[in-house]
Amino acid sequence: MLTRRDVFQAIADPTRRAILLLVASQSMTAGAIAANFDTARPTVSKHLQILNECELLTQELNGREIYYHINAKKMKEVSDFIEPFRNMWDDRFNKLEAIMKKHKNK
Repeated sequence: MLTRRDVFQAIADPTRRAILLLVASQSMTAGAIAANFDTARPTVSKHLQILNECELLTQELNGREIYYHINAKKMKEVSDFIEPFRNMWDDRFNKLEAIMKKHKNK
């Protein structure tokens, strides 16, 4: 059965977020990625599959090795979705800070 995966479900998992951080700076093979975790290699492979299905990672065959790259375009879509919430909370914290400063000065 093919399961449709959601980007936000994918990044909800701490291991998958850690994988994204690893490949953000350089492309890596599954073995190199798995070496950074204390879990079984098939478990890491499942995480890679999910990230690939969500298009957060792309694969490139180089000889016999498959290298995983971060998909910056898809990550930008995630960032663009989150940005209004970030702005809203920044505004709320700035207002709270102003109220606290005013209260402290009294």
